[in-house]
Amino acid sequence: MQTLTYRFPATSQPRRPVHIGVVASGDLEILLESLPQADHADVRVRTSVDGFDVIWHDVLARFFARAALSGRWELNDLGATPGVVALRLRQAVEAATEPMEAG
Repeated sequence: MQTLTYRFPATSQPRRPVHIGVVASGDLEILLESLPQADHADVRVRTSVDGFDVIWHDVLARFFARAALSGRWELNDLGATPGVVALRLRQAVEAATEPMEAG
């Protein structure tokens, strides 16, 4: 098990906390919490696959260059491919930025 930490600049805030995906074979769980007034995203990746630091950094850097959403990001990985990682990240942003429903 390996834990990686990254920080990326961010320009927007999530509207709500998010929980996307599950920790399962080939999948990825993402938890996102707001960091009020933050101008960055703190990302912690816990992965079962050692030695992919550069790939994780590159996938996340590309993502945050396009979707600069601040907050505390927790990514719990059990062998997800870069495609699955990108999908889960996009789902997290969609869930975190959609307008709150009136109720």
